[in-house]
Amino acid sequence: MNAETEEKRLIEQQKHHFNSIANRYKEARSGSNHLLIKDLIWRHSLKNLSFDDKEYRVLEAMCGFGEGRSLLNKHLGIDLDYEGFDYSDVVVESLRKEQPEIKVRQEDATQFVPDNDAFDIIILIGGLHHVPNHAAKVVENLSVGLKPGGLFINLEPTYGNPLTKWIRKKIYQKNPLFDEETERDFSVSELKSFFRNANLSPFRMRYPGLSSYVLFYNPDAFPILNVGGEWLVKLTFAVDRLFYRNFIGSCFSFATLSLWRKRK
Repeated sequence: MNAETEEKRLIEQQKHHFNSIANRYKEARSGSNHLLIKDLIWRHSLKNLSFDDKEYRVLEAMCGFGEGRSLLNKHLGIDLDYEGFDYSDVVVESLRKEQPEIKVRQEDATQFVPDNDAFDIIILIGGLHHVPNHAAKVVENLSVGLKPGGLFINLEPTYGNPLTKWIRKKIYQKNPLFDEETERDFSVSELKSFFRNANLSPFRMRYPGLSSYVLFYNPDAFPILNVGGEWLVKLTFAVDRLFYRNFIGSCFSFATLSLWRKRK
């Protein structure tokens, strides 16, 4: 089997894997603790952004169940002309049934290239680690569709030290929600290189993958950790937030939330 054929096989394997867990993934992430920590993290990370009074064209790449659209609607307070795409036919069909008013289609992120300068905002949440061998190219291709000065918003699993890398590797090996053969996280520096090499400049960098993220952001993966109520979610978030912007956060966080501007 040549390299190209093997890569196609892995992409199809990832598609079938996500199709098999899609409903479980969606159901688990409807719980109150997850919704609260997600709201706190994204509200903090997107606050005080300045936008004009106009409609913004938005592309959500690897959109899943349209999480990015919901977050932008809630936290940016701007009018969105939204479209999204995902490789999972199960997810796309579900999204079309639940939100028939939005534009969403099936596309392979490793092959898709948007029209030049078509979008004001591109958002990609937790998608690149599903296509790790193509991640740099995916970011480069997507950036083609971003207008000069446009905003690229991304959240990805990352590691900043060998211990967090080892922990996630073990999780991928043992938890059936993950496909070890087709998924992997990135070092913080590797993730940043994808965007810098795609003519994007860092605008805002946050490291939210600390205690509150571990406990409550991935209840489908770690249901045993999803204990306590609203008070514990808010308490752990308040502590974590002290480290969102510094070296300690980048070193120990299991995720990086970054905003990038396309150079003019």
